[in-house]
Amino acid sequence: MTHPTTTAPDGVPSPDASSADGAADGRSPRGAPGPGVTRRPLTASRRENRAGLAFVTPTVVVVGVVVVLPILWTVLLAFQNARLIDIQNMGLLGDWSLENFQSVFGSPGFWTSLWTTLLYTVGSTAGSIALGLVAALALRKPFRGRGLVRGSMLLPYVAPVVAVAFVWQIALSPQFGIVNEWGAKLLGWDDPVAFLSTRSYEVSLLGLDFELPLALLTVIAFETWRYFPFAFLFLLARLQAVPGSLEEAAKVDGAAPTQRFRHVLLPQLMPVVALLSVLRFIMEFNKFDDVYLLTGGGSGTDVVAVRVYNFLTARFDVGAAAAQALVLAVILMALLGLYFTFFGRKVQEDS
Repeated sequence: MTHPTTTAPDGVPSPDASSADGAADGRSPRGAPGPGVTRRPLTASRRENRAGLAFVTPTVVVVGVVVVLPILWTVLLAFQNARLIDIQNMGLLGDWSLENFQSVFGSPGFWTSLWTTLLYTVGSTAGSIALGLVAALALRKPFRGRGLVRGSMLLPYVAPVVAVAFVWQIALSPQFGIVNEWGAKLLGWDDPVAFLSTRSYEVSLLGLDFELPLALLTVIAFETWRYFPFAFLFLLARLQAVPGSLEEAAKVDGAAPTQRFRHVLLPQLMPVVALLSVLRFIMEFNKFDDVYLLTGGGSGTDVVAVRVYNFLTARFDVGAAAAQALVLAVILMALLGLYFTFFGRKVQEDS
């Protein structure tokens, strides 16, 4: 709809009604900012900041919902007398106390479980990295079928944990396991060995008797076998990036293979080994499913993660389970702090 244009006495057309309304709103007749309103143009840095916030916001929301909120809820439950049946009716301002932590520290077997967790974590971490290093060194040189062999190395890592744990249980069974069958035929075992249900096994060596935690060592061997491909990928990628001229120069100087590994390859691999040590330590310290599937936490394999599960499912004590999980997290942070304090700086200087 058009508004009529009035003409002033001198012949100059006057503004129409819509222009008058725009002027009353503080805007110019054409919709531009009025004299009292100023708009700062967006600079390139401000546009980049807005774009960065747009990209980061979904990740922050997901992390907050999936990670931060469960952690805060666990901390709140750790200080309350929470049972599984009462958890729906609990609020944030409940009866806060330290009874859960007293129950955790005073429960029988807690410190033994913590020591078992440390042995299990250190043994599994060192074993998987060592076996991955051996595999990476063996498969770094080209040969026929190398790609197929490298691909087969990933099978323990990509296979479902339930399937591989069941295979190990069948293979180590004292009744019909193939390991005991081979041991009886090749090594002359008199009696079958229950690898997954024997807490300690006496071994005689050089006239001395040793008590070995057989079930724990078996679980560590399983972890070493299952997760060495993780270290294998990292170490192989770093070995492929090492310049061949370094080894050629050492070989010309007469260095032996062990000397070339110690003085040429190992310094190149130390930053990767340090990173793998931290990652595998964190993963193994919180490991639950592998241990529970193999032994159920019995026979000396009662790690802290299994105890948290037992507190939750057997006792239905959510508060004590949350307190024990919180203690586990604090201990892990303390151990990682010690590592970065005493070893992280040295590894950084060596790299």
